[in-house]
Amino acid sequence: MTADVLDVLMFAVACIVLLSGFPVAFTLAGVALLFALVGITLGIFDLGFLGALPSRIFGTMTNETLIAVPLFVFMGTMLERSKVAEELLESMGQLFGSLRGGLGYSVSIVGALLAASTGIVGATVVTMGLLSLPTMLRRGYDIPLATGSIAAAGTLGQIIPPSIVLVLLGDVLSNAYQQAQTSQGLFVLETMSVGDLFAGALIPGFMLVGLYIAYQIFRAAVHPASSPAMPADETLNRSELYKKTVRALVPPVLLILSVLGSILGGIATPTEAAGVGAIGSLLLAGYRQEGAKRAIIIATASLISILLLTSIVDLRVTRTEISAGEQVAIVLAGLLSLGIAWGVVISCLRLFGGGILSDVVQSTTRTSSMVFVILIGAALFSLVFRGLGGDETVQEFLLHDPESWATHLFGPLAPVVIVMAVMFILGFFLDFIEITFVVVPIVAPILLVMGFDPIWLGVMMAINLQTSFLTPPFGFALFYLRGVAPDEVRTAQIYRGVIPFVFIQILALIIIARYPPIATWLPEVIFG
Repeated sequence: MTADVLDVLMFAVACIVLLSGFPVAFTLAGVALLFALVGITLGIFDLGFLGALPSRIFGTMTNETLIAVPLFVFMGTMLERSKVAEELLESMGQLFGSLRGGLGYSVSIVGALLAASTGIVGATVVTMGLLSLPTMLRRGYDIPLATGSIAAAGTLGQIIPPSIVLVLLGDVLSNAYQQAQTSQGLFVLETMSVGDLFAGALIPGFMLVGLYIAYQIFRAAVHPASSPAMPADETLNRSELYKKTVRALVPPVLLILSVLGSILGGIATPTEAAGVGAIGSLLLAGYRQEGAKRAIIIATASLISILLLTSIVDLRVTRTEISAGEQVAIVLAGLLSLGIAWGVVISCLRLFGGGILSDVVQSTTRTSSMVFVILIGAALFSLVFRGLGGDETVQEFLLHDPESWATHLFGPLAPVVIVMAVMFILGFFLDFIEITFVVVPIVAPILLVMGFDPIWLGVMMAINLQTSFLTPPFGFALFYLRGVAPDEVRTAQIYRGVIPFVFIQILALIIIARYPPIATWLPEVIFG
């Protein structure tokens, strides 16, 4: 048996075992060790590849970018537990409910807001399924349209930053970009950060929201009975509605602006911004608990003030020369930090007493541990796959015959189209984390060597991975929604409802492929 056969067989066996339901990390590591042993026995695998595993693990564990993962998970979980989503849904439903299709619009808008504040698909789908779906069904909404709108809106957390997918993709693509440049003999390497990918995904993410709403407007115009308006007597009066909307909307929007604004404004790295988001979500959740709120208000004001101060003054204390004005600013920042700490302590005590904090910490720990264990398993899988010559096999596959049908149809984009098609098909059966850690490290360096823009490629992959939550039979958004949907909603109706939104996501991919500046313009403007 040759290495060319063994690497393909290794990938196929890994996919089969994953489909069987075995844990991802142990599957990747176990299959890798098995085929490494077979390769050593046949004399076609160099044991030195396994010797690189400790350095890979150490690099993963000391990677500052990946620290953002547990912080963003904590932020999202805390906001979900603090009932922010419930208030947003109720207020937006009242705001747009008087319009035909208004409840559908509110679901898409709230999905975008929750994506930018929580980024957790499961929590978003479950919350909207529990709160919005019964209301939509009671108002006579078409069941496939209602379920499809909720499931699709819930997956926006995959593409709208801050997104866990974008953090993981950004790290993988950053390494792949450096690897691609090194293989070309370049020694002055260009870099791509998670912040670049956040900026690149922002416009495509909101474009996707616009496409969802456009489809809902079209359905309301063509088939009015599918999305009726709420009766006028069930909506709040204008003044009450505005007060409720402002109360529900302002806190999460301020948090979103603090997190994304600090990244896009160059004030903070994604990891630092994730820390801001974690503290902000803690303060917001604490504010919603019973008791005096003065400490939390002061802490929130201190957090905003220190972000503004950071954008104006260099607060680094390790410099050799610090002016008198900068010294005053540093002292002020220290005092503001004490105000933040005071509010955080008060919030923690309140949330601990209510049992919320322990629940959030446990959930964050479980999710973060899962991600990092999968990372280690994927690192081992990648090393063995490369040791068996998998890189060359993939390269030969992508660098196909110039006379092939793919080249005739898609021209220079043919390799990207092939990779997108493979990822889309794998999304029917595999989780986005599995695809990110198994497929992307293999294909990304090859595509980047061909000259494709890393930010554009990352955004394309993120939208493609988003479809994996909606495509049966293993679309997780479908499972989440099925678990909270009323008995009258059949599984087939949920599947039928997401089909138009999957096509919308494919349309978004085509648009971005045709017009790359949609993904690359904002990073160029912000970061140069």
